[in-house]
Amino acid sequence: MMVDFGLSGRTVLVTGGASGIGRATVGLAAAAGAHVAVLDLNADAVSETVEEVRAAGGTVAGYSVDVREDKDVADVVARVEQELGSIHGVVAAAGISRPKPATELTSREFAETVDVNLIGVFNTAAATGAVMLERGTGCFVAIGSTDSLGGHVDRSHYAASKHGVAGLVKSLAIEWGPRGVRANVVAPGVVDTPLLRSVHDEASLDRNYRNKIPLRRLARGEDQGGAALFLISDAAAYVSGAVLPVDGGLTAGYFNTFDPS
Repeated sequence: MMVDFGLSGRTVLVTGGASGIGRATVGLAAAAGAHVAVLDLNADAVSETVEEVRAAGGTVAGYSVDVREDKDVADVVARVEQELGSIHGVVAAAGISRPKPATELTSREFAETVDVNLIGVFNTAAATGAVMLERGTGCFVAIGSTDSLGGHVDRSHYAASKHGVAGLVKSLAIEWGPRGVRANVVAPGVVDTPLLRSVHDEASLDRNYRNKIPLRRLARGEDQGGAALFLISDAAAYVSGAVLPVDGGLTAGYFNTFDPS
């Protein structure tokens, strides 16, 4: 039996597609020959991403949308189907992370995080799931976090939203599976971002992050994007309801900081 990792000619929709993990996923999908829909709140960043992909020879279209607005998301999904073709795979990467101690959080701040990270994923899943279910094929992937598996200091709101994503997607896998549509979560560990580097020098990155990760490096957006595209591909045709840690071994065990030397 041949295993197909290919996405050539298939339409892949990515939310949060103009920055971070989403943008890395867009680049990988386009390079693999997919027709890519870039959805993001930042219209200027969408335009930049689209120009970059087109310059590299990719097939792409951009859409500025707020994933918190269900009707707007549904409208964009309809446009994507018309302009790029039937949606085969979805990567819901839109999200926010604003660390703050739980006792200093307001309920509004908590709700804002949940609105983007969980409600936004739900809105994306509902709109794209409807069209994939009509055809009886497709895969939805949400970008969760290792905080989908545990807790995190100063990120109670973020962890709560990401636990919600894991529960949502597992439920979708059960609900949609009999109709041919899969759903999974990619759970990134510590991703190398400008925000992370703005608050840590190299020594701090080593002490707080790299030395706690068995692979001894920070994640790249492409690490997460590659995992997401694998899950969308036919090579993962029997994978559904999974929460896949892509964290360099960070969550593999409690002794990952042991140095035998």
